[in-house]
Amino acid sequence: MDNETKIKFPLWMYPGTQKRVKDLMKEANCRSQSEFIEKAILFYSGYVAAENSLAYLPVVLSNALTGTVQTSENRLARLLFKLAVEMCMMMHVVAETTELPDNYLDRLRGRCVKEVKKSIGTVRFDNAFQSHDELNEEIGEP
Repeated sequence: MDNETKIKFPLWMYPGTQKRVKDLMKEANCRSQSEFIEKAILFYSGYVAAENSLAYLPVVLSNALTGTVQTSENRLARLLFKLAVEMCMMMHVVAETTELPDNYLDRLRGRCVKEVKKSIGTVRFDNAFQSHDELNEEIGEP
């Protein structure tokens, strides 16, 4: 199809349809109405031909899944950023109100890495509270 010469022919459509084409052109990454209409024809002809051929379905499914995954990824990234900000605020508040020996944080970080790996990320506060006494005993704190 790349080596073919394009042809010009009359096209009749309702004004509302043309408005929709113009509104969606940029979103579809098309430079002209003709390009948009050609893409739409190729898409629709693939859809119609899908009844006779399975070659079209994987492309449609792949595009739909890619869009869904991208949307989910963006949402998760925003939520993780918000969570990191809240966590940072909490750490600053705790740091302002707590006096800890220098080696405490290093040992605590090591223990926390082990706990998170062991629990596959499902650490509960009450379990951490119970193991707090064990950590204090390890580093010689009362």
